[in-house]
Amino acid sequence: MSLATRQFLRLARLGAGAALMSLALALAGVSSAGAATMLYIRGGGNGHGIGMSQYGAYGYALHGYDYRQILAHYYQGTSIGTADPQQTVRVLLATGSASFSGATTVAGAPRTRLDPSATYDVTALADGRLKLATTSGRDIGRFAAPLAVSGPAPLSVPQLGTYRGSLQFSPDGGGVDTVNVVGLDDYVQGVVAGEMPAGWPAAALEAQAVAARTYAITTTVGASGYDLYSDTRSQVYGGVGAETPATNAAVAATAGQIVTYDGAPAVTYFFASSGGWTESIQDAWPGATPEPWLRAVPDPYDGAGGDPYHRWLKQLSLAAAASALTGLVQGQLIGIVAHHDGRSPRVVTADVVGTGGTTTVSGAQLQSLLGLLSTNASFTTVTTNDPRGRLSGSIFPSPRAGTKISVQRLDRGWRTLSVLRLSKLGAFDTTVGPGRYRIAYGPLRGPAVTVR
Repeated sequence: MSLATRQFLRLARLGAGAALMSLALALAGVSSAGAATMLYIRGGGNGHGIGMSQYGAYGYALHGYDYRQILAHYYQGTSIGTADPQQTVRVLLATGSASFSGATTVAGAPRTRLDPSATYDVTALADGRLKLATTSGRDIGRFAAPLAVSGPAPLSVPQLGTYRGSLQFSPDGGGVDTVNVVGLDDYVQGVVAGEMPAGWPAAALEAQAVAARTYAITTTVGASGYDLYSDTRSQVYGGVGAETPATNAAVAATAGQIVTYDGAPAVTYFFASSGGWTESIQDAWPGATPEPWLRAVPDPYDGAGGDPYHRWLKQLSLAAAASALTGLVQGQLIGIVAHHDGRSPRVVTADVVGTGGTTTVSGAQLQSLLGLLSTNASFTTVTTNDPRGRLSGSIFPSPRAGTKISVQRLDRGWRTLSVLRLSKLGAFDTTVGPGRYRIAYGPLRGPAVTVR
């Protein structure tokens, strides 16, 4: 952070109104009707950044690492242990209407036989029981909750898919929860292909299988009738329809294996892409308990396979940014100063800087409000003004004095005319003829204005 930016933040935190406004105007340059200001957000990765990066695991696999080495890198100090692959997990598939086919028996009701070729509806009754009937209207009976059905083959849930194990139904606010009760490794078979492309190397798929298996037995959503969701709130689970020969082979090759730390199962968070570094859990989620196996590590191969999330750029007008940050901006928005307090480039806290002062927010809060893929981000405000015969403006946070920028003019494409050096406040000012102009600052191309 430059000296000018530190000075600006000091004034902003002190609430030095007149001095702050004066410095803000200096940063903004001489405004005019054609002034344009954009907020550029340069980032990397997709997801919370804790634990294993899936694209990073892919890159490690391409470089010859096996699944044990991959897991040991992302979950520092861990070992491979074992768990019962037949233990059951309960996965919420749907809430609302409920129906199924493929079942032959109702648990606890041996005299109730079901036709596996028929489709049945489950309806919640006012007395807490569940009504079971065929879709054609034939009444099968009333049953105490939870109602569980099973059969010799995978069961089908219309519009969702086919699932191993049994199905369990419970009333929920007038609707019905549909829950799949399934063996651990059968569950993992339905997860791996939902979380990672089946065409990736075996070592990456095997690392995903072990991570998914461990996550399933170390986390819970805290509901009374189920342990996990079938979507990204837990892990993406598609049942039999998601399975492929390659992903099932990865589950079989690692049957029952889990990640352990000091002999106990370790929570194995994972996410899509890191942008080059993972993050320590307490820095990604303020207030979380630090865990020795969930700490920031370099992720050198995260960009493998054309990772679309490894580097990204988002830009929006300063007005749009201010609207997204409503309630946090004091006065008029000037920009955002990020603080990377952790080991990775991810934002732990940031100052939302306005002409009336600053508001400090967490990286996670900023990510949510601005719709960012991750907290691995930096923020640059570029203002371009067009007073007659001149091109002026500023960059915030201000780079070091003397930093070079290029002046570009639109003439059958953008053409560099000259190179300027920024002032200590990040400002620039130069004489130009009539035309359409912008500045180039590193990889950024500032907003264009017309000088007359």
